[in-house]
Amino acid sequence: MDANTIRFLVFMGVFLLMLVLESWIPRHPRVDSKPRRLAINLGLTGVDILVVRVFFGAAAVGAARLAEVGGWGVLNLVQLPSWIEFLIPVVFLDFMIYVQHVVVHMVPLFWRFHVVHHSDLDLDVSSGLRFHPVEILGSMLYKIGIIFALGPSPLSVLVFEAILNGMAQFSHSNIALPEGLDRALRWAVVTPDMHRIHHSIEVKETNSNFGFNLSIWDRLLGTYIPDAQKLQPEIVIGVEGYRKPEDVGFWSLLMMPVRRIPLVYTNAP
Repeated sequence: MDANTIRFLVFMGVFLLMLVLESWIPRHPRVDSKPRRLAINLGLTGVDILVVRVFFGAAAVGAARLAEVGGWGVLNLVQLPSWIEFLIPVVFLDFMIYVQHVVVHMVPLFWRFHVVHHSDLDLDVSSGLRFHPVEILGSMLYKIGIIFALGPSPLSVLVFEAILNGMAQFSHSNIALPEGLDRALRWAVVTPDMHRIHHSIEVKETNSNFGFNLSIWDRLLGTYIPDAQKLQPEIVIGVEGYRKPEDVGFWSLLMMPVRRIPLVYTNAP
């Protein structure tokens, strides 16, 4: 199987599993129509995939193959045990995605596009796929630049991409984990309760818990908040200024970056 097939299978497996669990063990009450939101978020995902295919082709894994053939990047210039060469890119790329996430919250121009992700009135597995196409293009350019500089193997990039995709869906999902399990998992990875705080309408909470996969970066760099001001089922999801379903329709999301948006959320965390 090629890289795209593997990523698609991981995506579908996690997506369907979370979708089922959300109907069985929901954590947060819905305020908007789920079928409507699924259609919007999956529609954006389709546009994003098309845009990436047009501009980048094989994208991140393809960039890793180019770096390998050309001998580009730090890891192609040094000799390390194979397991270390595999592990370094998976961990380092996760850290760089955390850095990127902090930056798009701090820079007003970048926030104009990232606000599309945060404007969702509910949080569920489809929210992890909800990004403006321009942000996806910028994110892919950023990732490819890191891959060229680092020189990771295509396999390590493929594994990282699969983990990132799966964990983004898991961390955004609306599932209720036992509190003890959630607290234990947080020492290693980002849980739905941890990431739901990041999607709170409260500015301080929005500017916290930036991780998608490993939780260590938030803990080490002081952006971790263990609990929201409100109980988890009472957290208000979204951003000020976009509180009605008609404010966050498909075409409204595509045009959102050129409209007046709440820049208060770009305060440094």
